[in-house]
Amino acid sequence: MELYFLGTGAGMPSRRRNVTSIALNLLDEIGSTWLFDCGEGTQQQILQSPVKLSRTDKIFITHLHGDHLYGMPGLLTSRSYQGGDSPLTVYGPPGIREFIDTALRLSQARLSYELETVEITEEGLLFEEEGFQVSVKRLEHRIECFGFRIAEKVKEGKLDADKLKSLGVPSGPMYGMLKAGKPVTLPDGSVVRSEDVVGPSIPGRIVTILGDTLKSNAALELALDADLLVHEATFDAYRAEMAAQFHHSTTVEAAETARDAGAIALVLTHISSRYGEEDAEMLLAEARAVFPNAHMAEDFWSIRVPYREGFQPK
Repeated sequence: MELYFLGTGAGMPSRRRNVTSIALNLLDEIGSTWLFDCGEGTQQQILQSPVKLSRTDKIFITHLHGDHLYGMPGLLTSRSYQGGDSPLTVYGPPGIREFIDTALRLSQARLSYELETVEITEEGLLFEEEGFQVSVKRLEHRIECFGFRIAEKVKEGKLDADKLKSLGVPSGPMYGMLKAGKPVTLPDGSVVRSEDVVGPSIPGRIVTILGDTLKSNAALELALDADLLVHEATFDAYRAEMAAQFHHSTTVEAAETARDAGAIALVLTHISSRYGEEDAEMLLAEARAVFPNAHMAEDFWSIRVPYREGFQPK
């Protein structure tokens, strides 16, 4: 599980940051990639990245502002030209279907794959499949905007092959019974319990990806105990009033949400174009003063989400 940042800017592209798009690499887990937001120029960013449109089967749109949406028509048609023939599902707020259908109809686009559009009307569990649950809540922005919580299911503990051999458990059905938590009786009458030969279960990883938002209870709930929280940080701490006026967050507010939610790591993104490369350390320092394990996303930067052992940005 890895997050790859295709665009990390806010409002409009700059020379340093394109507008918002994040790829969640689940190739090792389920053989696919999920895309979160698709600002203008996302397909061009993808061409310079390891992300493959043909392996992308889900796109989540947090809200209908252009810097999160305007890349959709081009990306959908380009997917046909890049070998994408498997079904694709787009999730987003009401209006996303009309936007896509209108763009494709007026441009007379022809897709080589089945496209399904799901408009989100309720909070809670969005779907559950292939070992993952995706939940959604409304955030506090100028228009309807959602945040997503991607939770991996708990993985069962592994059988200890050496222990099984030392205890004389024959391979076959008994292995399955022990794996299922049931005790088995050996030919000599001894009993082997599941907990004797099965390791502890592995908690699933949790990634929270938020759209644009003020500091809110919904953001806090989505980020609860997350391994990784991706939070917008459009403004620095000294522009808190401006952030509130435009329904955005500051670096400090993002860090406070991560801290209060008990998240393990925080990634700041959606950075205003008013900030240049020389401001990055200042913005990151503001967040780290509140939440030390904070990172600043850049275009074409990625971070792995391991099983609670620590993060490996690269």
